[in-house]
Amino acid sequence: MAMNTPVTPARRKQVLRVMFISLLLDLISFTFILPLFPSLLEFYRNIETKSSGTVLARILYGLNAYKNSFSRPINDRYDIVLLGGALGSLFSLCQAIASPVIGTLSDKYGRRKALLWSMMGNIASVTLWCAAVDFRTFLASRVVGGLSEGNVQLALAIATDISNEEERGKTMALVGACFSIAFTFGPALGAALSQVTTVAANPFATAAGFSLFLILTETIYLYFALPETLPDTKSTANDTLSKEKSEAKQEVERTNSHTLLNLTHFTFILFFSGMEFSLSFMTYDLFSYGPKQSGRLLGFIGLVASILQGGVTRRMHPLRVVEFGVISCAAAFFLLAKLDTERTLYIAAALLAVTSSTVVTGLNSLSSFEAGSRERGEKLGNHRSFGQAGRALGPLIFCSLYWWAGRDTAYLVGGAGMVGVCGLVFGSLKAPKGLQVKPANTNGSVKKAS
Repeated sequence: MAMNTPVTPARRKQVLRVMFISLLLDLISFTFILPLFPSLLEFYRNIETKSSGTVLARILYGLNAYKNSFSRPINDRYDIVLLGGALGSLFSLCQAIASPVIGTLSDKYGRRKALLWSMMGNIASVTLWCAAVDFRTFLASRVVGGLSEGNVQLALAIATDISNEEERGKTMALVGACFSIAFTFGPALGAALSQVTTVAANPFATAAGFSLFLILTETIYLYFALPETLPDTKSTANDTLSKEKSEAKQEVERTNSHTLLNLTHFTFILFFSGMEFSLSFMTYDLFSYGPKQSGRLLGFIGLVASILQGGVTRRMHPLRVVEFGVISCAAAFFLLAKLDTERTLYIAAALLAVTSSTVVTGLNSLSSFEAGSRERGEKLGNHRSFGQAGRALGPLIFCSLYWWAGRDTAYLVGGAGMVGVCGLVFGSLKAPKGLQVKPANTNGSVKKAS
């Protein structure tokens, strides 16, 4: 049943609890596979490249032709890294295609129904992974997962449905905290489960099976615990006319166009995702990092981001959150261009943790302020689609620059690009009208955000 009355504090608390638990289960399941990619793809390469007619053999042939086009030699160790990056780009491309569709359907049929159908796709995806004794089946699981994954954008739409302007930033930060917590613990759990072999033909079936268990648990929990949060569409003729006038007024009062917000999201993710993916290259080249050291570095970033999401981001104005994050990201780029010690690497990692805990959360919040109640799914879906498009292109473009021009040039160009993003954020984005924040030196009074 759709909501047609103001959300009570008790109902809001209930929905937030369901959203947090379900999203955490979903993201932990999603992050299981991240540390497994190298060994998982190595497993498929060992059993399939003996024949040139397999899907994986043809893909590796194309990747090696691309790799050999660079003037700098690329160590064979990176064959698997490049393949993992290609699969990540494919998943993000599928997300970019599907996100607007899922969002629009949630506006038409309801968040709950759209989310449950999305879960059916997730179940199919993980089931395919459980049965993936060849690379072709595993590839199908990634495509199905990319086209059906709608949990994050629908969680953002639900968060917007149940929050007023003053609560919106805190609620969006809760979604960001789920990401940080999941990326801190999920990969470690997935790596541990990968050591347990239950199916000889698929040594990763144990991790896949537990991931499926989490997805099934989440689906059942959502079915019984999540109410519909989409505002009721049934109204009288007078109510409809009044609503249209109200929405027309809201349109006039919008401060940031969705085109501007989507462009900012795309540009930021384009540079940021390229830097993320290139870290494994850089740390191997400079410090001979292996999976253990890389995992420790990523765990540090996730832990710092979790602390910031819970204690800082949720208390800040969304626009200030974005501004703070893009400045930190630009500083990290320039630091990575010149670092030569692990101490400096961890300083840059701390700046990246600040970025991870702020920019996307703030942009999602700003985008939600510019969407009416009957278009939130569509607008937030489009917003996510632009980000995923940037994530599909970023690793390919940035790593190509890394190998063509070298580390210094790549990160300096990335830093210059992020300075451009800073100009976009500081020069064009404005605080949403109607958003009020409490000044630090007053006793309960409020004023318009500036």
